[in-house]
Amino acid sequence: MEAHQLQVDQSALTGEPFPVEKRPERSPADAPLPDRVGALFTGSHVVSGRGCAVVALTGHQTTFAAVSAHLTQTRAGSAFKRGLTRYGLLLVRVMSVLLTGIFAANLLLGRPIVDSLLFSLALAVGLTPQLLPAIVSISLSLGARRMARQRVIVKKLDVIEDLGAMTVLLTDKTGTLTTGAVELHTAVDHAGRPDEEVRRLARLNAGLQRGFENPLDAAILGGEPRPDERLRIAEVPYDFVRKRLSVLVDDGGTRTLVTKGAVSSVLAACTTASTDRGECALDEARDRVQRTFGDLSAAGYRVLAVARKPLPGATAGTEDEAGMTFVGLLAFRDPVKPDARQATQTLARYGVSVRMITGDNRLAAGRVADEVGLGGPMLLGSEIDKLGDDELAARAADIAVFAEVEPLHKERVIKALRRGAAIGFLGDGINDSPALHAADVGMSVDTAVDVARQSAAIVLLDKSLAVVAEGVRLGRQTFANTLKYVRVNTSAAFGSVVSMSVASLLLPFLPLLPRQILLLNFLSDIPYTTISRDNVDSEQIDRPRRWSVRGIRDFMLVYGTLTLAFDLLTLAVLRFVFRADAAVFRAGWFIEFTVTEIAVLFVLRTNRPFYRSRPAKVLLATSTCLAVVTIAVPYTPLGRPLGLGAPSVPILASLVVLTGLYVVATELVKRRYPPDRDAADR
Repeated sequence: MEAHQLQVDQSALTGEPFPVEKRPERSPADAPLPDRVGALFTGSHVVSGRGCAVVALTGHQTTFAAVSAHLTQTRAGSAFKRGLTRYGLLLVRVMSVLLTGIFAANLLLGRPIVDSLLFSLALAVGLTPQLLPAIVSISLSLGARRMARQRVIVKKLDVIEDLGAMTVLLTDKTGTLTTGAVELHTAVDHAGRPDEEVRRLARLNAGLQRGFENPLDAAILGGEPRPDERLRIAEVPYDFVRKRLSVLVDDGGTRTLVTKGAVSSVLAACTTASTDRGECALDEARDRVQRTFGDLSAAGYRVLAVARKPLPGATAGTEDEAGMTFVGLLAFRDPVKPDARQATQTLARYGVSVRMITGDNRLAAGRVADEVGLGGPMLLGSEIDKLGDDELAARAADIAVFAEVEPLHKERVIKALRRGAAIGFLGDGINDSPALHAADVGMSVDTAVDVARQSAAIVLLDKSLAVVAEGVRLGRQTFANTLKYVRVNTSAAFGSVVSMSVASLLLPFLPLLPRQILLLNFLSDIPYTTISRDNVDSEQIDRPRRWSVRGIRDFMLVYGTLTLAFDLLTLAVLRFVFRADAAVFRAGWFIEFTVTEIAVLFVLRTNRPFYRSRPAKVLLATSTCLAVVTIAVPYTPLGRPLGLGAPSVPILASLVVLTGLYVVATELVKRRYPPDRDAADR
């Protein structure tokens, strides 16, 4: 209803870096939040001044409550969890088909029903990656520890791999791309030329005024000591009608009234202008001043004007703000962080498209976007309101900057972009909470408001895109190592299950006993417990990584078939060349299954020739120890209870040769069908 110098900070809802003036004016019903100058909002706070207002909406009807309501909605499962679910369903389908067929075939061959059932169940266990939950947990925990060393705190472990899969990062402007602190960029004369006299007079005005401390005055002083208080004589405080502040100072023995304020208000108090040729009538310089003001405003700067006037006496009032001389303009900005441009380029090299989404005005957003290399189309909040969900999805795909947006606009943009992409969002305000909740990877900072930190899955101790880029790299490293286990273990298990199924039909005895299958499955998983520490080739982290069940299926079929071929070749050598009995045959197959899976792990962990990609020492050590233990088991007292006979030296030599041939064959197949198709397509 009324306002007296009322300034309100509503950045929690709009993201605006400066307090805004409130006055009793009507706004259109569809006006965006920053333009509703006659409304006060829950969640904002008064910075200065006073006013009287009528409460129109309370509780759940407020804009603040609408933002909070979206936080109670059920969060969609992470992309990583959805991928694991699809992978599990693939295994269930394969298992159902194979094991039903195996059980039925053994019954038709007249084998005991209990033995056939136990054999089928053992194969089911063999096909199942039992250590997947443990290996995923180990990988994610190790990834979280690595990220913590980079000042990135992970609240939800499964989001690490979503971070590696991220293809689009939406980030706010203030404090992320910019420093979040207002800076005096330049002080210029009427023609836009740098002028130290303008800066000097502005320092006198800002340093000697005793009214409300505001960020612009602090930016003018730039952390330097204030002018001597003895230079101050009188002051005409700022008000929202005049929109200027004047201080009477002793300037080198001359009492001078120095005025600073909105450009139009200061010009209204001037009759002359200072130029490089001396003073002239303001009308002669007005066009040049307006052009300079327009250029600075269009570049996204906040602009104030400075004027002066000799004023003898010891007092000053509003009536003295007339007949002044225009001196120049001050251009303020929230400066871009020094590393912001490099960080966006690094993320771009990683295949992550960085987009800006801010409640700030289009001019300021455009300037920052140009400085950090995010040039491209811009979409405004008012335009988003006019678009349906499908239309927004079509438009948002090519937009680089979303400006003048409201909190729920951010959520709509994320949902529109999620169609076919993994979305990350970085924000720290109340207005960012719905978007943090909706994104695949919600990131906030330790200085954010409580609700933003609670909504985020990752908290950054340094609000910097450079930290995000490092997190992306670590996330992809973790995901790449998890996929190594999934691919190699699944293909080896598939090939082994199929080969044992075929062998059960060809041999007069079961190729492996159920207890041998279970032990084999346990031993072969041991090296995978250290795979989270494996080295990752650079090409495996250069692009976003996501679950591809089709890729896993194709990998399983290609390399599982190769495993099947060599398993059957081993069967033929053991049974028809060496005439091995059941115990020795089972020992040979037991050794061959384990050693070949270990060997093929080192071949298929990389797209490069295996000898050009160095594995982690701990992975190499555990694998070597396992191979030695596996070969030794049949010769120990454990061999007899396990039903394993001791193979002769010629049989062991043949197994070594077969393993070598398997490695060579896998390396040759790898050239045509790389294990990591995403990295190979670079």
